[in-house]
Amino acid sequence: MKRLVGLLVLLSTLAPAIAKAQNNTPAQAGVASTPSLEEARTLAAKGRLDQALTELDALAATTPEQPGVERMRGLILYQKEKLPEAESAFAKAMAQDAGDRESTEMRGVTLYRLGKPAEAIPLLEKAHDSAAGANVEPQYVLGLCYADTRRYDDARRAFAAQFGFLPESAEAYLATARLLLRREFADEAALFAHKSLEINPSLPLAHQLLGEIALAKADLPMAVQELEAERKLNPLNGALYDRLGDAFIRSGQFEQARQALNKAVLLEPNSTGPYILLGEALVKLNQPIQAIHYLNRAATMDPDNYVTHNILGQAYRALGRTAEANQEYKRAVEIQHRNDPKPAGAR
Repeated sequence: MKRLVGLLVLLSTLAPAIAKAQNNTPAQAGVASTPSLEEARTLAAKGRLDQALTELDALAATTPEQPGVERMRGLILYQKEKLPEAESAFAKAMAQDAGDRESTEMRGVTLYRLGKPAEAIPLLEKAHDSAAGANVEPQYVLGLCYADTRRYDDARRAFAAQFGFLPESAEAYLATARLLLRREFADEAALFAHKSLEINPSLPLAHQLLGEIALAKADLPMAVQELEAERKLNPLNGALYDRLGDAFIRSGQFEQARQALNKAVLLEPNSTGPYILLGEALVKLNQPIQAIHYLNRAATMDPDNYVTHNILGQAYRALGRTAEANQEYKRAVEIQHRNDPKPAGAR
């Protein structure tokens, strides 16, 4: 969540604000320059955030404080992940100018990232009302805030605005279901996905989402049922066969898994998931040589996936190639524990 919201804000809000720099002439060597907002913008645009913040802190100490200083301080503090300080700066900017849409919007986003969605909602609603259509990203964050405060229909309306759907459309319900599942609201996601199918029984990806929810709950018969329903509507969707193969493997139906995953690798040749699952299914079907072929392809695409190396170890062991099996098992363990804390004194 943090990475996603940070990316949305930096792309849509922070970069344009910082890029307003106009004065690119550095101060002469040995001559102390007078702090200025334009100089701070120039420094920030060059990535010299600490120097820019020093300029802004000096400007913030003046009376009366120049308009725009606190907004710029907030933007830089946000980029430096100093969220409480950023929120305080945006609050000061709003106190100085109640019509400062950007500070209002960014304060709402910052409060959301500080785990205060209820406090963020009125700010994001106000920002949206004062600049309709100017920036769609606040709608996404607003939708997340509504979801976190269990206002799911309000979340649907916000997500519909984000994606340009009619609020009561099947697409709006399905988009909301997808985003609710991403936030681990599985039961609510299922309700919205079912509603999308009530509105449009032929809507692609709705049965797949319900299959994914069933997989997450380990309801394997229901997962297979929903994914098979999706196949009738969307037979060239590679991700569908990946999920279906996973469901079959977990159900012990390895031949059905092989058939589904063969389609997945044909439709999604650049995704490692189907190759790994197909390798696992082939090991279970006592076809380790074929398994090694697909698993080596996955390992070439992503050498640092420990699951791939673990299943490769199983395949080599099935062939009696103990040394290679042990090498793969060792590699899997090394990858899995690469980021574990080191003991004191260890190099």
